[in-house]
Amino acid sequence: MIDYDFRYKNLLDSLHTECTIMGMTKDCQMVWDSCLRIIKKNVTPQSFKTWFEPIRPVHLDNNELTIQVPNKFFYEWLEEHYVQLLKTSIRQELGDRGRLLYHILEGSKQEPAALPRPSNKPSAEKDNEPVPGVFDAEMIKNPFVIPGIRRIKVDPQLNPNYGFDNFIEGDCNRLARSAGMAIAKKPGGTAFNPLVIFGDVGLGKTHLAQAIGAEVLKRFENKAVLYVSAEKFTNQIIQAIKNNAVNDFVNFYQMIDVLILDDIQFLSGKQKTQEIFFHIFNQLHQNGKQIVLTSDRAPKDLEGIEDRLISRFKWGLSADLQAPDLETRMAILGAKMEQEGVDIPNDVLEFICYNIKNNIRELEGVMISLLAQSTLIRRDVDIELAKEVIRNFVTTINKEITVEFIQELVAEHFSVPVQRLHQETRKRNIVIARQLSMFLAKKLTNKSLKSIGENFGGRDHSTVIYSCKAVQDMMDTDLIFKDTVSELEKKIKMSLNT
Repeated sequence: MIDYDFRYKNLLDSLHTECTIMGMTKDCQMVWDSCLRIIKKNVTPQSFKTWFEPIRPVHLDNNELTIQVPNKFFYEWLEEHYVQLLKTSIRQELGDRGRLLYHILEGSKQEPAALPRPSNKPSAEKDNEPVPGVFDAEMIKNPFVIPGIRRIKVDPQLNPNYGFDNFIEGDCNRLARSAGMAIAKKPGGTAFNPLVIFGDVGLGKTHLAQAIGAEVLKRFENKAVLYVSAEKFTNQIIQAIKNNAVNDFVNFYQMIDVLILDDIQFLSGKQKTQEIFFHIFNQLHQNGKQIVLTSDRAPKDLEGIEDRLISRFKWGLSADLQAPDLETRMAILGAKMEQEGVDIPNDVLEFICYNIKNNIRELEGVMISLLAQSTLIRRDVDIELAKEVIRNFVTTINKEITVEFIQELVAEHFSVPVQRLHQETRKRNIVIARQLSMFLAKKLTNKSLKSIGENFGGRDHSTVIYSCKAVQDMMDTDLIFKDTVSELEKKIKMSLNT
């Protein structure tokens, strides 16, 4: 509910008395109460409470009812969203010639300003008027808004390079991408509200979040979409507080259809920012608007964030982005190189992706370095150039193949913990992973059979011999397994070459 300044009470009392003194068969309050009964049947309870309970009838003159609204933003919202409903209710009470006028309270003035419905006003004149709920550029550096009397058009602040078409899907991001596409088709109408996308740096959280916004704009031209970082959001709140414009700030954000807030972990410890965002979140969610959030960790792991916000972050879907697997990394880098018009040999592509494992931004950095080296010094993109570039990104370079390194790669391939290779077990996938690790250790290292066995929980040399024979027999009878062994061997050698 909107709080009203009591300095207007005498004015309202006098106007209401005027209605009574004139001896109308209907006074302004009676007419408006009848209108409210009609309106209440046609809007949601929340909308009725927000947009109609604050209205006060102030004057009735024949067929004209004057109502008082808190501010110009409030008036424009009614005109934009409920004008037909207001017309119907007024005409039902006052006849076909019934007309609705407005008194708009301006907090800085002593008297409310009367304004009739601007039906005959030239559109050019409308466009030049200031829009409430929009910051003055001199007061708050807000690049988002293009003002207009009937609508508030929002610059979505989206990067045109971030879309679903160039967001490569893999096992690491399939859930988040699918949820994002579902939201884009029906913003605010799915169970994924809010959608919280979380994961380590450089995995594509911002790309996916902005892709959702871009897809919404493609499908729904009239939707107001806005991307903003948590840092910029906080700075805007600080400026709004300085300029006594918090209400305008909140009003503006409550008009957004799809709000994308990036890096919410940076709201930690900022109590006033969290309080304001809490109210914006509630209003958007209650009105069926879509909220997309990104974070470097799951909501339950956020520190310095109020519990009431954490609980709301859990209302929808929390989808994590994991480090991409080899095939996904190759697809990502290949697509980026193709976009730049560069033909990269497949062996170079594999070499880079074998060594840059956890961060898509690092892949992009390698790509930029390769392009720069190739263009500026006119070198072909080959393995040797890739080695030089990789050394600027990989801090630990494998100079020697070790049994431990082989165990890590094989365990990763079979999705088993490394320590399970040292333990007694009859589970087939772990037995095969251990035998294959022993086979590769014998083939690619200079370690003795006894030394290799000791690295697998103290097994003796005869176990290593048996394991190597078992792997060779499987390779001779199973071509798919043979390809797996070849792939792992190649991966190990690639790592050595850096």
